[in-house]
Amino acid sequence: MINRILFQIIKSKTQKAIIVLGPRQTGKTTLLNSIIQDLSNKLFLDCDDPLVRELLENANTEKIRQIIGNNTVVFIDEAQRVRNIGLTLKIITDQFKQVQLFVSGSTSFELANEINEPLTGRKWEYILYPVSWSELEGHFGYVSSLQQLEQRLIFGMYPEVISKPGAEQEILKQITDSYLYKDILSFRGVRKPEIVMKLLKTLALQTSQEVSYNELANMLQIDKNTVSSYIDLLEKVYIVFRMQPLSRNLRNEVSSNRKIYFYDNGIRNALVANFNPVSIRQDIGILWENFLMSERMKTIHYSQTFVNQFFWRTKQQQEIDYVEERGGRFYAYEFKWSPDAKTRFSDSFVKNYAPAETKIIHRNNFQEFLSGTF
Repeated sequence: MINRILFQIIKSKTQKAIIVLGPRQTGKTTLLNSIIQDLSNKLFLDCDDPLVRELLENANTEKIRQIIGNNTVVFIDEAQRVRNIGLTLKIITDQFKQVQLFVSGSTSFELANEINEPLTGRKWEYILYPVSWSELEGHFGYVSSLQQLEQRLIFGMYPEVISKPGAEQEILKQITDSYLYKDILSFRGVRKPEIVMKLLKTLALQTSQEVSYNELANMLQIDKNTVSSYIDLLEKVYIVFRMQPLSRNLRNEVSSNRKIYFYDNGIRNALVANFNPVSIRQDIGILWENFLMSERMKTIHYSQTFVNQFFWRTKQQQEIDYVEERGGRFYAYEFKWSPDAKTRFSDSFVKNYAPAETKIIHRNNFQEFLSGTF
């Protein structure tokens, strides 16, 4: 089993409820079970079980007392499936001080709304992403991980995909068809699921490119607000994330469009039905940029670093792939698969933003970018 960074982070936390969110099939249940395996007096409640859901819905203090019994550790798995789960969790944290509560959820769309207000000041909340590069390297070693790099660009970083070489396409199809789509279709606000599927595939084809909501609306024959709400949904089920443009100083800076990235290359490639090797890909630049951005997101989250993230472009097509603002300074990065690729950072950007660092990230130096050294 691949050791996860969150294991040590969560092990160091006590008292408050531990909430672990994230995509399905990233190992949340495995992670939390490994944390509590050596603890005694523990209770596991699987909310995929209809009886468990019924017991936890609208539960009062006495009912919860009966459920918990003498247990001092309670793990509620797939908590988003329980209506009013936030109030139930609040009762446990407020009335049963001896209980250490662990909660997992596959989506943040409804669960976050359910728990944020009731558990204000009562929880530690984390996201478990697909396996990170540092976790992969920690498990396989430096050399073996580099030998897998091209496979990871194609098939991504889901735990089961990594652990079952040769079965990657079948596993990714199962994840997209049985889990991701299921999460999307479960939300009441989705009136036309076929449009969401078309939007998702369109975004996959435009990965790492600037996306115009107006153009997407015209292409899909829906209104701009619907596009925005559906992309918001796709973010909240951890399929994609958005990057906003940096626009502070120059009149000709692009300020309205967004870039869209996928949390996992394998999911993106499954959506475009292309698992061809890197050597014959026409979109290797897209795969490389998406891989680096998704891995950087993991690094930032797990290191609990506060940064602002942007891309930068002007109407004259001057651009920088990625700009990070931390500690009041800007750091600019260009992503190139080939170590021999050349690029020039815009004089206009350098003059107006005075970056502390400008750097090309390629396949021979990317580990430093993903190392968590800030």
